[in-house]
Amino acid sequence: MQQLSPGGVSYGDWEHGTWNIQPWHQGESLYDLWQPHRAEGASSEPDLGEALSCAEAVAALHATGWAHGDVQPAHLIISPEGTALIDLALARGGDIPAAYDFGYRGCLVHYEGPEISRSVLETGTATPTMAADVYALGASLFISATGLRHVAYPDDASRKAQRQAIVDGPHRPVNVPGVLGKLIEAMLSPEPADRPTSAEVCKELSSGH
Repeated sequence: MQQLSPGGVSYGDWEHGTWNIQPWHQGESLYDLWQPHRAEGASSEPDLGEALSCAEAVAALHATGWAHGDVQPAHLIISPEGTALIDLALARGGDIPAAYDFGYRGCLVHYEGPEISRSVLETGTATPTMAADVYALGASLFISATGLRHVAYPDDASRKAQRQAIVDGPHRPVNVPGVLGKLIEAMLSPEPADRPTSAEVCKELSSGH
């Protein structure tokens, strides 16, 4: 048995292949917690403290040298104790034995950055990065606050069509009010180098909180 230290994830193999187990965290997902902001007639700005706790969870992983590769609202579990970033099955950063190191073929497309979608379309695989995690966090905050995917495409679109829409852009207008909306706009920059780091996202949310 091996252990992936950033998240306390253990992994190994058995007669049917490989396995991994991760701690269980009580709480609500970001999407569920922000449901009131998506209600008809809702106009309040989502809680910056809750957004900050999500950014801090991503930044804490990045500080260890790991990229998550699958940031989405369902993987941000918020409780009074803070926010847990779960599901590290696609994480990259440290040494992983070859037997457990699988090609990264993207994640839930709604949260892929254009560079990830483009690479998957062109080569079938991509490389998870911290900049792509920031994009995914921005897309997660956007959909949780508005109920809209950051890029418009039909619900029944194929994954290839979804990825092409993300590559072609642009993303939907960010109509989230206040500090959070401006920050999401920066996080969804099509150029990875133009996005804030996760630490910078935390700093911005802290100053506006």
